[in-house]
Amino acid sequence: MEKTFEKHLEDEIAKYNGISFPVKAGMLQCLLIKKLPCLKLHPNPDDEFSMPGVGPSYRIISEYEKKFRRNEELDNKDTEERIVVEKMHPDGYMIINGHHRWAAYYKIGRKSVPVEVVNLTHDEDIRKMLANANHDRRVTFDLDEVVFCADENEPAEKKPGFPFGSIYKERIRLGIPALFKYLYQRGYDIWVYSSKFYSMDYIGNLMKKYHVEITGIVTGTSKKTAADKKGKKEIDSLLAKKYKYTLHIDRDTVLMINNSTGDFEEYPIDKEKGNWSQGVMDITGDLGKDAGE
Repeated sequence: MEKTFEKHLEDEIAKYNGISFPVKAGMLQCLLIKKLPCLKLHPNPDDEFSMPGVGPSYRIISEYEKKFRRNEELDNKDTEERIVVEKMHPDGYMIINGHHRWAAYYKIGRKSVPVEVVNLTHDEDIRKMLANANHDRRVTFDLDEVVFCADENEPAEKKPGFPFGSIYKERIRLGIPALFKYLYQRGYDIWVYSSKFYSMDYIGNLMKKYHVEITGIVTGTSKKTAADKKGKKEIDSLLAKKYKYTLHIDRDTVLMINNSTGDFEEYPIDKEKGNWSQGVMDITGDLGKDAGE
């Protein structure tokens, strides 16, 4: 007799809690693996879903069960949203996003499930990035809101040539590569952040297609477990020690932060004068002069 989902979840947490951790999947694995056996997917012990008294939500699981059964009846399985996973030690794949969908698949007896294999940023990755950083100032960008185009009408850089144009779906805002080059040449490390579950290597390779190097890539910021939050203070402290100043650039302003004092100054970007990237260059160029460059 097949185990109930509740028993399966209990056994999985007991089996992997304290011994499992994410490992990097190869680029081809991330690109080519689209489905995995349901039993190769394992819950994240630190996720709220796995915590007694907190999760899971059986109402949500039930709703997914109904949806998946209906998709099977209509033969619409290929349109189902993929579960985001990371390769893990000692075996299989740890669920990053999609625990309730995984539970529903298990409960309806689905043998193979749609997945997206990623390499998210972890604290040890950030430590390595800091160790390889070249400057004592940095600039930060939100990938989703600033680096990538907001809609189809926004001017964009030319897509990478074949076959990369079909691999990388994101459109880079016009002027972003030139701005990154400009800032790096003036003594800033470039850090990009995303709430989405991009692989670090995916973003790094995408930027290389535009001839720019990124110092720091932090992905999956929207999915932080209790264990992740414990290390945040240490990482924030390391960043503050490494960088005297941080420029945070969004669509409307440049924010200059003194990391030792916490003081900051805000500079609006003049969008009427030339393009957006030139407006940012004008502001940061003046900041460099003030700093004695």
